[in-house]
Amino acid sequence: LKSQGKFEALLQMQVAARANLLSAFVPAVRRIGYDESRSKDLHGLFVNERIPDRPGIHVLDAIGSFCEPLGLRQDEVVWNLPVPDAAREWARAQWSDDGTPTLLISPCSSHVRRNWRSERYAAVADHAASRGWRIVLCGGRSQLERDTTDAILAAMRAPAQASSVLDLVGKDTLKQLPALLERADLVMTPDSGPMHIANAMGSKVLGLHAASNPKRSGPYSDLRYCVDRYDDAALRYIGKPASELKWGTKIEHDGGMDLVTVEDAITAFERYLSDRGAGRH
Repeated sequence: LKSQGKFEALLQMQVAARANLLSAFVPAVRRIGYDESRSKDLHGLFVNERIPDRPGIHVLDAIGSFCEPLGLRQDEVVWNLPVPDAAREWARAQWSDDGTPTLLISPCSSHVRRNWRSERYAAVADHAASRGWRIVLCGGRSQLERDTTDAILAAMRAPAQASSVLDLVGKDTLKQLPALLERADLVMTPDSGPMHIANAMGSKVLGLHAASNPKRSGPYSDLRYCVDRYDDAALRYIGKPASELKWGTKIEHDGGMDLVTVEDAITAFERYLSDRGAGRH
Protein backbone atom coordinates (compact mmCIF):
# COMPACT_ATOMS: atom_id res chain seq x y z
CA LEU A 1 0.00 0.00 0.00
CA LYS A 2 1.14 3.53 -0.66
CA SER A 3 1.04 6.36 1.85
CA GLN A 4 1.68 9.92 0.64
CA GLY A 5 3.31 8.63 -2.54
CA LYS A 6 5.44 6.02 -0.77
CA PHE A 7 5.05 2.31 -0.19
CA GLU A 8 4.66 1.48 3.49
CA ALA A 9 7.33 -1.21 3.28
CA LEU A 10 9.98 -2.44 0.85
CA LEU A 11 11.32 -5.96 1.38
CA GLN A 12 14.87 -5.88 0.00
CA MET A 13 15.54 -9.61 -0.46
CA GLN A 14 18.61 -9.22 -2.67
CA VAL A 15 22.01 -8.01 -1.50
CA ALA A 16 23.84 -7.69 -4.82
CA ALA A 17 25.04 -4.18 -5.69
CA ARG A 18 22.70 -3.75 -8.67
CA ALA A 19 19.67 -4.79 -6.60
CA ASN A 20 20.66 -2.44 -3.78
CA LEU A 21 21.05 0.43 -6.23
CA LEU A 22 17.72 -0.23 -7.94
CA SER A 23 15.98 -0.36 -4.56
CA ALA A 24 17.00 3.25 -3.94
CA PHE A 25 14.52 4.32 -6.63
CA VAL A 26 11.59 2.65 -4.85
CA PRO A 27 9.99 5.15 -2.42
CA ALA A 28 9.21 3.39 0.86
CA VAL A 29 8.87 4.36 4.53
CA ARG A 30 10.18 1.07 5.88
CA ARG A 31 13.10 -0.47 4.01
CA ILE A 32 13.63 -3.98 5.40
CA GLY A 33 16.82 -5.85 4.54
CA TYR A 34 19.10 -8.60 5.73
CA ASP A 35 20.92 -8.74 9.04
CA GLU A 36 24.53 -7.59 9.08
CA SER A 37 26.00 -11.10 8.82
CA ARG A 38 24.31 -11.67 5.44
CA SER A 39 24.79 -8.16 4.03
CA LYS A 40 27.22 -7.24 1.28
CA ASP A 41 27.73 -4.64 -1.45
CA LEU A 42 26.74 -1.75 0.87
CA HIS A 43 23.34 -3.35 1.53
CA GLY A 44 23.06 -1.58 4.90
CA LEU A 45 23.04 1.84 3.25
CA PHE A 46 19.81 1.06 1.42
CA VAL A 47 17.73 -0.30 4.34
CA ASN A 48 16.54 1.11 7.67
CA GLU A 49 15.37 -2.15 9.29
CA ARG A 50 16.81 -5.67 9.32
CA ILE A 51 15.42 -9.18 9.68
CA PRO A 52 16.57 -11.27 12.70
CA ASP A 53 20.09 -12.68 12.58
CA ARG A 54 19.73 -16.48 12.58
CA PRO A 55 22.96 -18.08 11.39
CA GLY A 56 22.85 -21.46 9.72
CA ILE A 57 19.32 -21.50 8.35
CA HIS A 58 18.13 -22.44 4.88
CA VAL A 59 17.88 -19.55 2.43
CA LEU A 60 14.10 -20.06 2.19
CA ASP A 61 13.77 -19.67 5.95
CA ALA A 62 15.79 -16.46 5.71
CA ILE A 63 13.40 -15.17 3.06
CA GLY A 64 10.48 -16.22 5.25
CA SER A 65 11.92 -14.07 8.04
CA PHE A 66 11.03 -10.95 6.06
CA CYS A 67 7.43 -11.24 7.23
CA GLU A 68 8.44 -10.83 10.90
CA PRO A 69 8.99 -7.03 10.90
CA LEU A 70 5.43 -6.83 9.52
CA GLY A 71 4.07 -8.63 12.58
CA LEU A 72 3.76 -12.07 10.95
CA ARG A 73 5.66 -15.31 11.38
CA GLN A 74 6.21 -18.19 9.00
CA ASP A 75 5.18 -21.43 10.70
CA GLU A 76 4.83 -23.72 7.69
CA VAL A 77 5.91 -23.81 4.06
CA VAL A 78 3.40 -24.82 1.41
CA TRP A 79 3.94 -24.68 -2.35
CA ASN A 80 0.98 -24.44 -4.65
CA LEU A 81 2.60 -24.07 -8.04
CA PRO A 82 -0.02 -23.34 -10.71
CA VAL A 83 0.39 -26.31 -13.06
CA PRO A 84 -2.07 -26.26 -16.00
CA ASP A 85 -4.06 -29.42 -16.70
CA ALA A 86 -2.61 -29.45 -20.21
CA ALA A 87 0.92 -29.57 -18.75
CA ARG A 88 0.04 -32.57 -16.61
CA GLU A 89 -1.58 -34.27 -19.61
CA TRP A 90 1.62 -33.74 -21.60
CA ALA A 91 3.74 -35.15 -18.77
CA ARG A 92 1.49 -38.21 -18.43
CA ALA A 93 1.85 -38.89 -22.15
CA GLN A 94 5.66 -39.16 -21.97
CA TRP A 95 5.72 -42.58 -20.33
CA SER A 96 3.17 -45.08 -19.19
CA ASP A 97 2.08 -45.70 -15.61
CA ASP A 98 3.23 -49.30 -15.69
CA GLY A 99 4.72 -49.43 -12.20
CA THR A 100 8.31 -48.89 -13.33
CA PRO A 101 10.05 -46.42 -10.98
CA THR A 102 11.53 -43.40 -12.72
CA LEU A 103 14.85 -41.65 -12.15
CA LEU A 104 14.74 -38.23 -13.80
CA ILE A 105 18.13 -36.63 -14.41
CA SER A 106 18.35 -32.85 -14.89
CA PRO A 107 22.12 -32.61 -15.33
CA CYS A 108 22.83 -28.90 -15.72
CA SER A 109 22.87 -25.85 -13.49
CA SER A 110 23.22 -22.33 -14.85
CA HIS A 111 26.47 -22.24 -12.83
CA VAL A 112 28.72 -24.52 -14.88
CA ARG A 113 31.06 -25.19 -11.95
CA ARG A 114 28.17 -26.86 -10.12
CA ASN A 115 27.77 -29.40 -12.92
CA TRP A 116 28.86 -33.02 -12.67
CA ARG A 117 30.71 -35.07 -15.26
CA SER A 118 28.56 -36.74 -17.93
CA GLU A 119 30.20 -40.13 -17.50
CA ARG A 120 29.33 -40.07 -13.79
CA TYR A 121 25.68 -39.38 -14.52
CA ALA A 122 25.83 -42.26 -17.00
CA ALA A 123 27.27 -44.64 -14.40
CA VAL A 124 24.51 -43.84 -11.90
CA ALA A 125 21.87 -44.12 -14.63
CA ASP A 126 23.24 -47.54 -15.61
CA HIS A 127 23.07 -48.63 -11.98
CA ALA A 128 19.46 -47.48 -11.69
CA ALA A 129 18.56 -49.19 -14.99
CA SER A 130 20.12 -52.41 -13.70
CA ARG A 131 17.74 -52.16 -10.74
CA GLY A 132 14.76 -52.01 -13.10
CA TRP A 133 14.32 -48.23 -13.21
CA ARG A 134 13.29 -46.08 -16.14
CA ILE A 135 15.73 -43.24 -16.89
CA VAL A 136 14.44 -39.86 -18.09
CA LEU A 137 16.73 -36.99 -19.09
CA CYS A 138 15.36 -33.45 -19.08
CA GLY A 139 16.72 -29.95 -19.56
CA GLY A 140 16.45 -26.78 -21.56
CA ARG A 141 17.35 -25.87 -25.12
CA SER A 142 20.89 -24.58 -24.56
CA GLN A 143 23.81 -26.13 -26.40
CA LEU A 144 25.42 -27.03 -23.07
CA GLU A 145 22.39 -29.08 -22.04
CA ARG A 146 22.19 -30.79 -25.43
CA ASP A 147 25.90 -31.61 -25.44
CA THR A 148 25.81 -32.85 -21.84
CA THR A 149 22.84 -35.09 -22.55
CA ASP A 150 24.43 -36.53 -25.69
CA ALA A 151 27.57 -37.29 -23.69
CA ILE A 152 25.52 -39.05 -20.99
CA LEU A 153 23.71 -41.17 -23.58
CA ALA A 154 26.97 -42.04 -25.33
CA ALA A 155 28.55 -43.18 -22.06
CA MET A 156 25.61 -45.31 -20.92
CA ARG A 157 25.23 -49.02 -21.46
CA ALA A 158 21.47 -48.83 -20.87
CA PRO A 159 20.40 -47.28 -24.23
CA ALA A 160 20.84 -50.72 -25.76
CA GLN A 161 17.79 -51.67 -23.69
CA ALA A 162 15.32 -49.89 -25.97
CA SER A 163 12.79 -48.56 -23.47
CA SER A 164 15.10 -47.82 -20.53
CA VAL A 165 16.08 -44.24 -21.43
CA LEU A 166 13.83 -41.35 -22.46
CA ASP A 167 15.47 -38.17 -23.78
CA LEU A 168 13.20 -35.17 -23.17
CA VAL A 169 15.90 -32.50 -23.18
CA GLY A 170 14.64 -29.40 -24.95
CA LYS A 171 11.16 -30.84 -25.41
CA ASP A 172 9.26 -29.41 -22.45
CA THR A 173 8.15 -25.87 -21.68
CA LEU A 174 8.54 -24.00 -18.41
CA LYS A 175 4.90 -24.77 -17.56
CA GLN A 176 5.39 -28.46 -18.37
CA LEU A 177 8.58 -28.84 -16.31
CA PRO A 178 6.88 -28.95 -12.86
CA ALA A 179 4.46 -31.60 -14.13
CA LEU A 180 7.37 -33.61 -15.52
CA LEU A 181 9.34 -33.42 -12.27
CA GLU A 182 6.21 -34.34 -10.32
CA ARG A 183 5.99 -37.67 -12.15
CA ALA A 184 9.52 -38.76 -11.18
CA ASP A 185 10.12 -41.00 -8.19
CA LEU A 186 13.59 -39.49 -7.74
CA VAL A 187 15.25 -36.47 -9.39
CA MET A 188 19.06 -36.35 -9.68
CA THR A 189 20.48 -32.87 -10.23
CA PRO A 190 23.14 -30.42 -9.04
CA ASP A 191 22.12 -27.27 -7.14
CA SER A 192 19.75 -25.83 -9.73
CA GLY A 193 16.30 -24.46 -10.42
CA PRO A 194 14.85 -27.91 -11.24
CA MET A 195 16.07 -29.15 -7.84
CA HIS A 196 13.82 -26.65 -6.06
CA ILE A 197 10.89 -27.09 -8.45
CA ALA A 198 11.05 -30.86 -7.92
CA ASN A 199 11.05 -30.34 -4.16
CA ALA A 200 8.07 -27.98 -4.42
CA MET A 201 6.19 -30.61 -6.45
CA GLY A 202 6.77 -33.24 -3.78
CA SER A 203 9.40 -35.33 -5.56
CA LYS A 204 12.45 -36.64 -3.74
CA VAL A 205 15.79 -35.21 -4.83
CA LEU A 206 19.21 -36.80 -5.14
CA GLY A 207 21.12 -33.54 -4.95
CA LEU A 208 24.80 -33.30 -5.86
CA HIS A 209 26.59 -30.75 -3.66
CA ALA A 210 30.20 -29.64 -3.38
CA ALA A 211 30.11 -26.07 -4.69
CA SER A 212 27.24 -25.10 -2.37
CA ASN A 213 26.02 -26.11 1.08
CA PRO A 214 22.88 -28.29 0.92
CA LYS A 215 21.92 -27.18 4.43
CA ARG A 216 21.57 -23.66 3.04
CA SER A 217 20.41 -24.20 -0.54
CA GLY A 218 19.54 -27.87 -0.98
CA PRO A 219 16.04 -29.29 -1.48
CA TYR A 220 14.16 -27.64 1.37
CA SER A 221 11.86 -30.46 2.43
CA ASP A 222 14.20 -33.45 2.48
CA LEU A 223 18.01 -33.70 2.41
CA ARG A 224 18.18 -37.46 3.03
CA TYR A 225 19.20 -38.31 -0.53
CA CYS A 226 21.68 -35.51 -1.12
CA VAL A 227 25.40 -36.05 -1.55
CA ASP A 228 27.23 -33.50 0.59
CA ARG A 229 30.90 -32.85 -0.24
CA TYR A 230 30.77 -29.18 0.69
CA ASP A 231 33.06 -29.61 3.70
CA ASP A 232 35.61 -31.49 1.56
CA ALA A 233 35.53 -28.63 -0.95
CA ALA A 234 36.04 -26.07 1.81
CA LEU A 235 39.10 -27.90 3.10
CA ARG A 236 40.59 -28.41 -0.36
CA TYR A 237 40.03 -24.97 -1.88
CA ILE A 238 39.86 -22.63 1.13
CA GLY A 239 41.86 -24.54 3.72
CA LYS A 240 39.13 -24.37 6.36
CA PRO A 241 36.26 -26.64 7.38
CA ALA A 242 32.79 -25.53 6.29
CA SER A 243 31.96 -24.69 9.90
CA GLU A 244 34.48 -21.83 9.78
CA LEU A 245 33.19 -20.27 6.56
CA LYS A 246 30.72 -17.42 6.31
CA TRP A 247 27.26 -18.91 5.88
CA GLY A 248 26.39 -19.02 2.19
CA THR A 249 29.96 -19.16 0.88
CA LYS A 250 30.09 -20.68 -2.61
CA ILE A 251 33.06 -22.87 -3.50
CA GLU A 252 32.89 -22.89 -7.29
CA HIS A 253 36.23 -24.10 -8.67
CA ASP A 254 37.17 -26.07 -11.76
CA GLY A 255 37.07 -29.73 -10.79
CA GLY A 256 35.35 -29.07 -7.48
CA MET A 257 32.36 -31.24 -8.31
CA ASP A 258 34.74 -34.17 -8.89
CA LEU A 259 34.69 -34.51 -5.11
CA VAL A 260 31.22 -36.04 -5.60
CA THR A 261 31.93 -39.62 -6.63
CA VAL A 262 29.81 -42.14 -8.49
CA GLU A 263 29.84 -44.23 -5.32
CA ASP A 264 28.44 -41.28 -3.36
CA ALA A 265 25.49 -40.96 -5.73
CA ILE A 266 24.83 -44.70 -5.91
CA THR A 267 24.86 -44.87 -2.12
CA ALA A 268 22.27 -42.07 -2.01
CA PHE A 269 20.19 -43.88 -4.63
CA GLU A 270 20.33 -47.11 -2.64
CA ARG A 271 19.38 -45.21 0.51
CA TYR A 272 16.28 -44.02 -1.31
CA LEU A 273 15.51 -47.61 -2.39
CA SER A 274 15.87 -48.80 1.19
CA ASP A 275 13.54 -46.12 2.51
CA ARG A 276 11.07 -46.74 -0.30
CA GLY A 277 11.01 -50.43 0.54
CA ALA A 278 10.50 -49.66 4.22
CA GLY A 279 7.57 -47.39 3.41
CA ARG A 280 9.34 -44.16 4.42
CA HIS A 281 9.14 -42.51 0.96
